[in-house]
Amino acid sequence: MQVSVTRDVFKLAQVFTISRGSRTEAKVLTVRIEENGVTGWGECVPYARYDETLESVTAEIEGLPATFDRAALYDLLPAGAARNAVDCALWDLEAKRAGKRVWELVGLPKPGPEITAYTLSLDTPEKMRAQAAENAFRPLLKIKLGTPDDMPRLEAVRAGAPNSTIIVDANEGWSAEVYADLAPHLVRLGVALVEQPLPAGEDEALIGMERPVPVCADESCHDRGSLQGLKGKYDVVNIKLDKTGGLTEALALREAALAEGYQVMVGCMVGSSLAMAPATLVAQGAMVTDLDGPLLLAEDRPQPLIFDESGVHPPEAALWG
Repeated sequence: MQVSVTRDVFKLAQVFTISRGSRTEAKVLTVRIEENGVTGWGECVPYARYDETLESVTAEIEGLPATFDRAALYDLLPAGAARNAVDCALWDLEAKRAGKRVWELVGLPKPGPEITAYTLSLDTPEKMRAQAAENAFRPLLKIKLGTPDDMPRLEAVRAGAPNSTIIVDANEGWSAEVYADLAPHLVRLGVALVEQPLPAGEDEALIGMERPVPVCADESCHDRGSLQGLKGKYDVVNIKLDKTGGLTEALALREAALAEGYQVMVGCMVGSSLAMAPATLVAQGAMVTDLDGPLLLAEDRPQPLIFDESGVHPPEAALWG
């Protein structure tokens, strides 16, 4: 077994801003695992919020032993970007060697397209209204907020896209007081979901707080071990493969979360179609699918995912799985 890691950079179609900063590129790691002439691949997006860098994640992957399988991987690497890319590469390798699709190996029904959110970058109210108007044809828009002055932005987006369903992502940017003040307006403006309104370490304030729209845990939920700490705070969990550490744990988290009464959102970091491909399997039937990473890019992988009026389609075998 040979494991290799390369860095790839994809230019964004426009500057992408959230409450923690802006970027013009998506910097990812591509992992290839070759065994007996067959190569599987996967992608991860190291995330500074979780103390990950391109260098640290590369070192984790390069530190793996010469031989391992998916079961052993979970003792070798923690949940996070490194394990994600390796786990997904192993699934791709297994599918190619078996001559089957990953969904067949997992025992899932054949996947279909899912409507995905399209994310509007954090900006001035005027520019966000223009973004919304330009994308008003999309059925589901996600707004990046997370400042004390978000009401004008929210009003502007609703004015620009009066018929789209809106979800809001604060990226931990609000205080309990700001969220409590905004909550009634979220209802008035038809917001369907609010994602991670408070910092993960300060979300105890959500216990007992009125939640007029469903509240989704993102930074507060990584893998199945996170579920115990979410009780009484959240209604929905956002499953991202770069947090769970791969498709294997993402599917397990989905099953466990649904069993405990949570609804499921399936999200992503800003990456290429290769990063989104495994997540399309987790997104089947989810309350919210947010796999728009490739739509934010100016360039993508060969054989990219198809996005159309039906949503994001599962990958062809030429891409992954």
